[in-house]
Amino acid sequence: MLTTTTRAAAAAAAATLVLALSACGSGGDAPAAGGGAGGDDDAIVMGFAQVGAESGWRTANTASIQQAAEEAGVELQFSDAQQRQENQIQAIRSYIQQQVDVIAFSPVVETGWDTVLQEAKRAQIPVILTDRAVDSQDDTLYETFLGSDFVLEGEKAGEWLVENTQGEDQVNVVELQGTTGAAPAIDRKEGFESAIADAGNIEIVASQTGDFTRSGGREVMEAFLQSQPDIDVVYAHNDDMGLGAIEAIEAAGKVPGQDIRIITVDAVKDGMTALSEGKINFIVECNPLLGDQLMELAEQVVAGEEVEKRVLVEESTFTQEQAAEVLADRQY
Repeated sequence: MLTTTTRAAAAAAAATLVLALSACGSGGDAPAAGGGAGGDDDAIVMGFAQVGAESGWRTANTASIQQAAEEAGVELQFSDAQQRQENQIQAIRSYIQQQVDVIAFSPVVETGWDTVLQEAKRAQIPVILTDRAVDSQDDTLYETFLGSDFVLEGEKAGEWLVENTQGEDQVNVVELQGTTGAAPAIDRKEGFESAIADAGNIEIVASQTGDFTRSGGREVMEAFLQSQPDIDVVYAHNDDMGLGAIEAIEAAGKVPGQDIRIITVDAVKDGMTALSEGKINFIVECNPLLGDQLMELAEQVVAGEEVEKRVLVEESTFTQEQAAEVLADRQY
């Protein structure tokens, strides 16, 4: 644990980090540090480097972590990388300098982390990956991964499409991919393609990144509607891009969910609302409420306890009828 003197220095370092990240970020609000480093000497201090605030899912994920930290008495040093890997690396290095007890982060992309994770390892600061994994040959660089099986999510989306297009001659799919190089974008594509591989009537005719944003989904869908004469299905790697696609489809005079079927991943409230209205046809859940599990894992690794290398969350799928049933009680 940190001493009072170290905590005072950490608070100053955290303020410097906020200014540094503001200078190198592009667009949006300046990243903000949460929690503090001057509280109870017995409290665990966690440095958390978030991807950004690119979607409703990410906003819910951040809120879950911040609330769970407060309830668990964990002092949270929080940074928003604005979807830039260099910002996350800078934040992690700041956490190492502060000598926090544990570092957690959701990697912007899969590769390029070994150097900074080696620095954390040398400083004997355990690292927890949340939501997204890293592509590294050395799995000793992190204690555990907490999140979803993105390949399985893609498979569920593809299986629904195969089941619901049996007997159709040709099904043309356009794919709205997530951020290039990000684990969910890579894995959801892989899982979907695997599920439709043996269905001779389904073809992905165009695929492009919308960067997990609603505006990106709208812009890419507008381009698809211009370049592809016959689109039957949109497969979006998250709800926000699917919601952007709905805007483009409606602007083109077509009916989303009918003229063009839409499959998305996440199940945030805006997506579930569109599903209940029939504008989206099927959603695969990706649960953002990881906060409580993260704090439990943090306590265990700081105490030197062994934890599972991969901890998965439970998730479901939703049709229009199912979305209508649960919408009123949806937490995110």
